[in-house]
Amino acid sequence: MEPSGAPHGRVRLFDTLRGFSVISMVLFHFYYDLVFLIGIVPTTAFFVPAVDIWRASISWTFLVIAGAMCTFSRNNFKRAGVYLAVALAVYLVTSFIGKDVEISFGIIYCMGACTLIAAVLSHVGFKPDGLGWAALFFAIFLLLLDISHGSISLFGIHLLDVPRSLYLFGGLSWLGFPGVDFVSADYYPILPYLFLYLTGWSLGIYWGKRGYSAPIWRFSIKPLEMVGRYALPIYVLHQPVLLGISQLIFYAIGR
Repeated sequence: MEPSGAPHGRVRLFDTLRGFSVISMVLFHFYYDLVFLIGIVPTTAFFVPAVDIWRASISWTFLVIAGAMCTFSRNNFKRAGVYLAVALAVYLVTSFIGKDVEISFGIIYCMGACTLIAAVLSHVGFKPDGLGWAALFFAIFLLLLDISHGSISLFGIHLLDVPRSLYLFGGLSWLGFPGVDFVSADYYPILPYLFLYLTGWSLGIYWGKRGYSAPIWRFSIKPLEMVGRYALPIYVLHQPVLLGISQLIFYAIGR
């Protein structure tokens, strides 16, 4: 159902931003391959703040927009199912290829799980409408950013430790407590990222009820908008393409 007060059609700014993030994602994954699969970029060049910011700019954009788009979907349960099915397929394929590229509980899984949770919350009547809700969810997200490392903190200031037993159990990696042997080339568990998704959902409800402004509705950079409309199939297809390119480069340079 279309949000009230909004014209019919797509929010073109969302597609444009998503398209930009898709292209950035493809370049990021290629950079990852250059470091870990081909080895022509030193490993130390990957573990720097600039790369962390680059990664966050991609995934955070995906999750906020996906949350906002909940208000446009006729069936968020079905939407969640599509995401989760793709996530399972990606996991199976990457697991077959090898541990270096295995994607377990990655960004598509996260979008699927968060969409499912939002669908359940909406079904029971909980629909967070307002900038206050968005601010609250984003604050919780920031507090939980380091939860996979056993810490609750804010802007680098440690506040408290998370019980170690949650990580030793090994069966809560999907939630945000990775086991000691857990490995994933792309890890976006429910915590803390659910709260970033809920931030987008709250904003989507707020904008939908009050009407999207013309700049949000109409702004478009055509090539990016088109890429944004096909974000999911591009995500699925770019992985094997990049792996193929990486293998060609690997053999061409004789490594």
